[in-house]
Amino acid sequence: MRLTLDAALSLPSDGTKGTLIGRAWLPGPLSGGPAGPAVVALRADGVWDITGLAPTVSELLNAPNPLTLARATKGAKRIGTVAEVLANSPADKHDPGKPYFLAPCDLQAVKAAGVTFANSMLERVIESKAKGDATRQDALRRELNREIGADLSAVRPGSIEADKLKQALILRDLWSPYLEVGIGPYAEIFTKCPPMASVGTGAEIGLHPDSSWNNPEPEIVLAVNARGEVKGATLGNDVNLRDFEGRSALLLGKAKDNNASSAVGPFIRLFDETYSIDDVRRADVNLSVRGEDQFLLDAKSSMAKISRDPLELVAHTAGAAHQYPDGFVLFLGTMFAPTKDRGAKGSGFTHHPGDIVTIATPTLGSLVNRVTTSDKAPPWTFGSGALMRNLAQRGLL
Repeated sequence: MRLTLDAALSLPSDGTKGTLIGRAWLPGPLSGGPAGPAVVALRADGVWDITGLAPTVSELLNAPNPLTLARATKGAKRIGTVAEVLANSPADKHDPGKPYFLAPCDLQAVKAAGVTFANSMLERVIESKAKGDATRQDALRRELNREIGADLSAVRPGSIEADKLKQALILRDLWSPYLEVGIGPYAEIFTKCPPMASVGTGAEIGLHPDSSWNNPEPEIVLAVNARGEVKGATLGNDVNLRDFEGRSALLLGKAKDNNASSAVGPFIRLFDETYSIDDVRRADVNLSVRGEDQFLLDAKSSMAKISRDPLELVAHTAGAAHQYPDGFVLFLGTMFAPTKDRGAKGSGFTHHPGDIVTIATPTLGSLVNRVTTSDKAPPWTFGSGALMRNLAQRGLL
């Protein structure tokens, strides 16, 4: 199957009426020196390089007024139309002489909140009880839904009611680390990958080659500056290995952080007069998986069902006890844990190489990636040090 990107699907439903920023790789003739990444603004008349005004997205979001920088025309350079840059962004179509989009975050820490929806919370418990064995998931799902499914969706994390439920579940031998962070006082916040390691729209996403039970995790991702202020949002795929994490919660790093396993994009939509945190709260997130085996999966989730408010999750991430001088992006969690059988009855869902995954919501557009294994995805070689050297060679630092 061909992966194609076009402006009508990639952009929000209102096009470029909002304030959209991102990153693009520029060939030497456009970069003002060696080829390298640029901070870009998407406007009705094209994609504009604003790296001369803000050398990194982190710097832009840390500025006193990011909207002013994103909308500035003086010092900005047009690099093409949105359609042209998108057309060159699929991994198998890169023309090195033309720009293509990257993940819209750079120096920010990449953080993620786990088990923030009751449905996915139950699936994490199933993983741990199954010890990573996918053949046991169906029976465990029936048992857990019968025992506690109705209780969890109505419980506010950290409440007196949550503590009472915890004690009851302990007595029934149904407690797990996932319920602790799902309904306990502290949210699960983990590091998804290092800064600069996320891939953008059109790129290949990677699964550990030893995994046989895995899934996409479509999420809204907040862009937060060093002061803990949420400045905008984008989409993300927090690719997950259910077999690895199910064997032990201590394998979370192996389950989550592999080459190309964090996809973010296509663009960050800054909060302005057209878009706010309330739009995040009421968003519906759509997931589509299309396989070369003709497998089709379509699903939708509502952010209204999240167990902790997005700003509460930001407060659990940063504050007096933990600072991020370059800011951070925060995956808000997902209610998706696909269970549709892809093979034998009861076997559930797992990815196949070549799957095309689309994550979309009208206010943020669509993030599209093709699945491969992490050892076959392009290796990550351009990190923070390379970025600093590149910007210095281009006279931007």
